[in-house]
Amino acid sequence: MARTGGRKPRPVAAGVSRTRKPEELSLEDWQVALRRQYAAGLSLQVRNTGTEPVFSEFAVTNPQTRGTYRVAIRGQGLGDNYCSCPDFAVNTLGTCKHVEYVLGRLRRRRGGAAALAAGFHPPYSEVYLRYGARQEVVFRAGAECPAPVRRLAARHFDAGGVLASTGYGRFHRFLEQLPRVAGDKHEVRCYDDALAFVSAARDRHELQQRLETAYPEGATAAAFSGLLKVALYPYQRDGALFAAKAGRCLLADDMGLGKTVQAIAAAEILARHGGLEHVLVICPTSLKHQWQQEISRFTSRSAVVVEGLAPSRQRGYRTPAFWHIVNYDVVHRDLPLIRESSPGMIILDEAQRIKNWKTRAAQAIKQLDSDYALVLTGTPLENRLEELHSIVQFVDQHRLGPLFRFLATHQQVDENGRVVGYHRLDEIARTLAAVLLRRTKAAVLPELPERLEKRFFVPLTEQQHEHHEENREIVAKIVAKWRRCGYLSEIDQKRLTAALQKMRMACDSTYLLDGHTDHGPKMAELTVLLTELLEDPGAKVVIFSQWLRMHELVSRRARAHGWEYVLFHGGLSSPQRRDVVARFRQDPACRLFLATDAGGVGLNLQHASVVVSLDLPWNPAVLEQRIGRVHRLGQHRPVQVIHFITEQSIEEGILALLAFKRSVFAGVLDGGAHEVFLGGTRLKQFMESVERAAAGSQTAAPEPAAAHGEPTAAALAGSAPTGPGPAKGLAATGPQALAQLLAAGAALLGKLAEVVREGDVGQTKPSADGIPGLVGRDQTTGQAYLRLPLPQGPALEALSTLLQALGGVDTAAGSR
Repeated sequence: MARTGGRKPRPVAAGVSRTRKPEELSLEDWQVALRRQYAAGLSLQVRNTGTEPVFSEFAVTNPQTRGTYRVAIRGQGLGDNYCSCPDFAVNTLGTCKHVEYVLGRLRRRRGGAAALAAGFHPPYSEVYLRYGARQEVVFRAGAECPAPVRRLAARHFDAGGVLASTGYGRFHRFLEQLPRVAGDKHEVRCYDDALAFVSAARDRHELQQRLETAYPEGATAAAFSGLLKVALYPYQRDGALFAAKAGRCLLADDMGLGKTVQAIAAAEILARHGGLEHVLVICPTSLKHQWQQEISRFTSRSAVVVEGLAPSRQRGYRTPAFWHIVNYDVVHRDLPLIRESSPGMIILDEAQRIKNWKTRAAQAIKQLDSDYALVLTGTPLENRLEELHSIVQFVDQHRLGPLFRFLATHQQVDENGRVVGYHRLDEIARTLAAVLLRRTKAAVLPELPERLEKRFFVPLTEQQHEHHEENREIVAKIVAKWRRCGYLSEIDQKRLTAALQKMRMACDSTYLLDGHTDHGPKMAELTVLLTELLEDPGAKVVIFSQWLRMHELVSRRARAHGWEYVLFHGGLSSPQRRDVVARFRQDPACRLFLATDAGGVGLNLQHASVVVSLDLPWNPAVLEQRIGRVHRLGQHRPVQVIHFITEQSIEEGILALLAFKRSVFAGVLDGGAHEVFLGGTRLKQFMESVERAAAGSQTAAPEPAAAHGEPTAAALAGSAPTGPGPAKGLAATGPQALAQLLAAGAALLGKLAEVVREGDVGQTKPSADGIPGLVGRDQTTGQAYLRLPLPQGPALEALSTLLQALGGVDTAAGSR
């Protein structure tokens, strides 16, 4: 508990911006000012629970949230005081809104301001936990501290009163000798948070020593023999031992590498060497029974699935068992029951469910306490760095520091405070090295069958084009409004989201929009593809679409061809989900597994060897989750991954978005680029991308597919693999080159759109010859042509490959 030596924050004017740091303030002073400003507008209930009028302890209650925190006032400088709230524990500022509220109340009392200014000089001494950039156990001698107590403290604490980390193991000797040295005449207060901090550090050290003794050879130690009913791969033994030694960590292996069995093995190690008696697994609803089956398969310990109504769940928690399994959705309602059961270890499966710290589930889970914690997710970072911070906070709330400092360090912002990119991503990986373990399939499992990826580009029909164009115009109007105003109202945001969704739905089939017609080539192409694939009597196919109506169309064709199938979606109950998965696995006649993205998480579908995405999700992590259901540990065949993409539509624009998001993920976790830039704010980049796509799609309604000469699914069967071995075709150029090529194309579309807009303003549209620097004329034929600068390096190779694929054009022959 911090008491003295706090610095005073710089005085600031009222009305500090919540979104933009004032230039005259440091980052820390800005955050202090925000908390002080917020406290001034609160109405809290304060009760003095101590004996002094000013330098005392107070119970501070928020009437709206009913949360009560303990506040100790020892001065008015930063670091002088203490609060038991979560923000105080992690913000490293030495204050919070509750502390500032109490200080404001005290200053308004008679004599309060003078007392605070004079400072706190208690007769007793203290051992407290200082919450700053790092947590430290500190001894502060009281005004009447006798010399023998000072000498004893000097043997354990340094000149600044700080207990060195190497002294945690001897701290108990200080406590044992203190009563004899201090006697009855001098009081030394040792606060609970300081004692708990030292005890936890000492327990971790002792556990690591025991594990070093039990597993001296690491992953090859004989102690792994008989740990589980099944043998583990070497990297899985490494993962289980890493998790056990860390005590609290994040296992972020690629999907399909067996994170579940590693978690079970880690719990078994801790049960044998760390005194673990009870494990709570929190997972998505669809995975509860799968966890129970895996525990039964790998161990002989009891496992109870907690489900049903409140009375049933209450009985479930109180049923004696080593493992209890519950879903995320009920944690906030069951907090008292979970605390009563006192789990020694909490495992979060598919932990991206807590990536948004504002959600009820995330806030409830972070209130849970346990000695050990293991977070399992193949995608700890999906869209924003805040997600990674939120997930890591459950493992170690101090590891990445406060969110405001974390973002200030790694986000690149423009003059308006808007995010335009990320940098120093490699530092995050180094900071997390002690608590995060991530292995990729390529690195640890080279024997996994290769993954063959294909993209089937299909055209828009005339009817699809009408829907797509109608919603594109709505998008264009909202973009124009955004250009004028610089922001979007909530209504416009909803209209924009709806229009974009309808554009995506139009790319699948008009049936998704009107529920009657079915115009769109994807179903015909899918039917041709399935006819060929299912000629192999052992082949099974997993088909993903975001929309249930798309699966209605698939199921119609499946019934017409006599293909048996199951449908997995979010509306199924837990037993129904279990039955659907079991039938697909066990019934040889069931060849198709139709799934929304509810089936993209946690399921093991290695019995299939083909994954089809009928539509692209916005998020690359969701796409990888789909593929990871099949391309995972236990798969013994090459896996075909097939994407249907509608050309000259919003689906092509999603490809570039996926490439950027993958680059951020790689920069943090996989040793990729240390700096990634968006080319503008998130909203600005997105809106400009939408604008360019809208400008580029203003074409005449498409001809029938045959007139385009579009290749069918069967004709595209030679697409390149992305698994082991040399890639061929367009995929060989790599994502960076493709991103450069897409950026060049987007720049061209933006330029053309700009010229067209300028022509509209002037009421005279420019001719082709009027576009400076872009149009030339052939000296022989007089024919006009568009002159473009070619990209260099890999991007040029990508362009060459693309042109050859489209029509056998030899780019070496000329550069027009």
